[in-house]
Amino acid sequence: MKNYTITVNGNVYDVTVEENGSTGAAPRRAAAPVAAPAAPKAAAAPSAGAGSVKIEAGAAGKVFKIEKNVGDAVKKGDTVLVLEIMKMETPVVAPEDGTVASIDVAVGDAVEAGKLLATLN
Repeated sequence: MKNYTITVNGNVYDVTVEENGSTGAAPRRAAAPVAAPAAPKAAAAPSAGAGSVKIEAGAAGKVFKIEKNVGDAVKKGDTVLVLEIMKMETPVVAPEDGTVASIDVAVGDAVEAGKLLATLN
């Protein structure tokens, strides 16, 4: 399997291509745009990278909704925020159990792939 990052019309996608032994075109399994989990922005601007677990955007989009606040406990898979990517609401989930340490975006912010959205402890 090979991983590629592809940009289409300014939107970035992570794609995994599986190779089989046939001589024809290999079947492709493209992953949906995945945004790394993020948490809501606190009233006071937190210092970027306050926590040890970084949550970054997996694709370019716009912050649609913030589900968690600084100090909230989260379990792996809990939605921290929602990004609007290509007119679709895409949940950004916690990669592991922890506590939201910082929120580095606000509703309406445009984000690029790789942008730090939040951190967890």
